[in-house]
Amino acid sequence: MNAGTTPETSAQPRTPWGTITVVYLGGVVAAMSLGKFSPVGPAVAAELGLSLAQLGWVISTVVGVGAAVGLPAGYLIRRLGAERSLVAGLALTAVASAAGAVASGYAWLLTARGIEGVGYLLVTIACPALIVRLARERDRGTALSIWATFVAVGLGASTLAGGAVGAAIGWRGWIGVLAGLTLVMALVVWVRLPRGSALRPEAGPVPRVRALAWPGLLAAAFCLAVLVTIPVLVLLPTLLVERYGHSAASAGAVTAVISLLSALGGVTVGMLLRRGTPVGVLASAGLLTLPAAWLMFGGHGSSPAALTGAAVISIENGFLGALVIAALPLVLERLDHADVGNGVVAQAGSIGSLLGPPLFGLVAEGLDLQALVPVIAVGIVISVGVLLLVGRRTSQTLPTV
Repeated sequence: MNAGTTPETSAQPRTPWGTITVVYLGGVVAAMSLGKFSPVGPAVAAELGLSLAQLGWVISTVVGVGAAVGLPAGYLIRRLGAERSLVAGLALTAVASAAGAVASGYAWLLTARGIEGVGYLLVTIACPALIVRLARERDRGTALSIWATFVAVGLGASTLAGGAVGAAIGWRGWIGVLAGLTLVMALVVWVRLPRGSALRPEAGPVPRVRALAWPGLLAAAFCLAVLVTIPVLVLLPTLLVERYGHSAASAGAVTAVISLLSALGGVTVGMLLRRGTPVGVLASAGLLTLPAAWLMFGGHGSSPAALTGAAVISIENGFLGALVIAALPLVLERLDHADVGNGVVAQAGSIGSLLGPPLFGLVAEGLDLQALVPVIAVGIVISVGVLLLVGRRTSQTLPTV
């Protein structure tokens, strides 16, 4: 152990995994709200008279907020404190969700969803910033990699629970239940997190543009990875129905299972980082996306081949996302820049999530599905190349506290 880690060890003998679990669950509950309309979308559209385009905006508005103001939100959280921001984000999500449950039309629902997006953004930036401060250095990469699975777990839980609860008590009842769950989670976090300055390192200067150069590079790699992997899961049901003759129900169920596999990628990164595997070596695994893309869109495969390709891409989505989040503390000038750094990463990921599906749709309609293979290849190769560069950086320097 080097001298630089001694103060941390003496001040924090063990990583408080119980508290980190509470922070993680806060993110999972927020992610459940992110995907809450997917299982009840048809019922919402029918009752409120929404078109498919309007329903799409309701679903995607939360991500749109992150794409627009992720970085400013990072600076806001730095000012307010990650602890208060997490509680406020969950409470805001709960209140907005409750307002959406009694919506009478499109404008009301969209406004509530926009407010919910602000709460979700606060949660997704505050949680990893808290984990950076809670975890010991040797556990930090593992904890952040596990955190990176929150979206997959939250969306999976929302899909499973929303379908059952929505069928039993209606879509308004489902959203109301989720609002209550989110409020309870806000109270649990408020009670469990240490008060005052217990989690806060001594504050340094506000990070300027130069201090965000490496986090920005990491965020760019994340944006590209999301841009070319998320749309694969969006297109999968259509591919299964139109090319391989699956029923809509079967295609939806298979897609839900494959989407959950991204959590496996995040857990794998955590295990490998704990064993000391360098960031650059892990980044190279992202190239497995290339043969997977050919299996899925090459045009000469079977349904099992396409599903295998989709599964690999889903795992790689979680793998690369977790690697970015885990590597972020290693390229910060100071650990107390984690809130702003996570704002940069959150904004980049949201931009990729927003732009990817329409880009893939344009390519598929203008050319054909096989044309998506080089699109994926270019995005992944550049993303992996940037991560390899970041890997060299992480092997040379460590941030100060």
